[in-house]
Amino acid sequence: MTQTAVGWHVELEFLEDDTHTRAVALVRLADGTEIRAHGHASRHESDSNQPRVGEEIAGARALNELAMQLLSKAHGEIDADSGRHSHPINV
Repeated sequence: MTQTAVGWHVELEFLEDDTHTRAVALVRLADGTEIRAHGHASRHESDSNQPRVGEEIAGARALNELAMQLLSKAHGEIDADSGRHSHPINV
């Protein structure tokens, strides 16, 4: 059995102000596809200003969306290869 090492690099970028954090996640796949996803977090006015927490929440939401897009892409490729409609891939 031959094993191949494959790696992905996921980039996360954040745009923040005093109450909002936006995250963009990007992964480039070996087939040349780039998948981009977004996440958002809002600080409640009674919470202290902790940018790291906003980044964690917005980043997690962007990564979750990225994961869903990857599952959808894989599902489409399975269907295209098999010529039939397969069961959805669950998380």
